[in-house]
Amino acid sequence: MGDSHDVQQIVAAGSSRRHLRFSTVPGYFLQDLETTNASEFNYATSNFGLISQTYLTDSAHSPHSHLTQWQRFERHVRTLNRGSPSGVEYKVLFMARHGEGYHNVAESFYGTAEWNVSSESLLLRTAPVDRSQCYWAQLDGNGTITWADAILTEDGIAQTKVASDFWAYQFTTQKMVAPQSYYTSPLTRCLQTADITFSTLDLPQKYPFVPTIKELLREGISTHTCDRRSSRLDIQERFPSYKIEDDFAVHDPLWTGIRAETPAAQDVRSKEVLEAIFATDSSTYISVTSHSGEIASLLRVLGHRTFSLNTGAVIPVLVKAEVLPGEEPATSIQQWTTPTLCTAPPVTSIPNNECVCSGSVSTST
Repeated sequence: MGDSHDVQQIVAAGSSRRHLRFSTVPGYFLQDLETTNASEFNYATSNFGLISQTYLTDSAHSPHSHLTQWQRFERHVRTLNRGSPSGVEYKVLFMARHGEGYHNVAESFYGTAEWNVSSESLLLRTAPVDRSQCYWAQLDGNGTITWADAILTEDGIAQTKVASDFWAYQFTTQKMVAPQSYYTSPLTRCLQTADITFSTLDLPQKYPFVPTIKELLREGISTHTCDRRSSRLDIQERFPSYKIEDDFAVHDPLWTGIRAETPAAQDVRSKEVLEAIFATDSSTYISVTSHSGEIASLLRVLGHRTFSLNTGAVIPVLVKAEVLPGEEPATSIQQWTTPTLCTAPPVTSIPNNECVCSGSVSTST
């Protein structure tokens, strides 16, 4: 567990003419399988999805009958790393979606069509469409609740406590390895989720819960105020034990309220944050607390099948990272869209998730 590998040393050697390639190693978790229905899957009743099976390493270490599935999986991953060639490394990422936030409640109340039109849905269409976005998601709240940089609801806190209890159960019954490193999105709902999940657990002294806040683990950037993060000072005051990455800006440098990140651009920065983690962290078991859209992007970058997570859910992925020679080929992508926003509550919405504004619209520039 936690064996030292040379990926970090190779990257740190200073040559910019290398890049990392990531891939999912399938066949270890139910979430890898096309037959697993994401909408019905419950990580907390399925051993995190770890498939019950015999590994080649089991026969080399007989007897193994007294070991749990997770103990044997841990040994198997350790063997993969010890036997891997130079520049190849395996890590297990536990990616957790935050618990329910007040922005989730607001979207349910107003309806998805009136709440937002995603930049992805706009990009995927080939016919001309009304690029009007709706009204509510651009506000900080409605006078009753606030959803700007949303906090967890009571249900969201309960979902996160379920995750914490399940981790504790796994440590006791499965002798499961705890994460060795922790990373989180800077948005409040993720900072809360990570804290509630891990801060009260009996963790190894060698691997305490000291999460690192990384800007690029945030949700897809849109015109919605729930995607706007708090200031560095505010985060430091509310979560003083957390580490903040060195180049973290004082104020949100990405959210403007007038532009939306494209899925292709999100995938680029998801790969960037994965490269930053893998290039500097020798841990084998890593916890990442993030968002539905960002985890979906990370899964795309890792070559994993699409697997949507409910609020508070967790997905583990066995990842193979390879250091490759040469710079990664440059690609040209559209980074931002500039939607037109309703300036008043919409009259109605139509089936393709477009809104009908009640009058004037404000065109972003």
